[in-house]
Amino acid sequence: MRKKVLSIFWLALAGVLFAGYLTYVKLFSGTCALTEGCSYFMGLPTCMFGFLLFSAIFIISILALFRKTHYRKTMGIISFCGILFSGYFSMYEIFFSPLNLFNGARYTLGLPSCAYGSLMFIIVFFVAMKRPKD
Repeated sequence: MRKKVLSIFWLALAGVLFAGYLTYVKLFSGTCALTEGCSYFMGLPTCMFGFLLFSAIFIISILALFRKTHYRKTMGIISFCGILFSGYFSMYEIFFSPLNLFNGARYTLGLPSCAYGSLMFIIVFFVAMKRPKD
């Protein structure tokens, strides 16, 4: 079980650093860090919400490492919310945005940054929800 929590810890840390960087650049420079369009939710950049969700998973994974408790369902619920949130904005940016992938949008990493956040949330979800071996 410790290996599973450690893998979630490292994935959450990567998510915190990625979303944190995007949030920092957007809030302090006013431009998107990866020279792509930026989606907004409730007047705030979506990368900020990803940062908050990854931070919650990161903190819970630290608690799970040091308190020897599992928190499996909590990490699963938070990561599922991240899948829904980032998945929605990924699909919007890829297919429905005025400048989408099919109308000539150029993404620095090949896909919108929300898609990479969504992928990391999916991995965290499946690792967290995998039943421990007894």
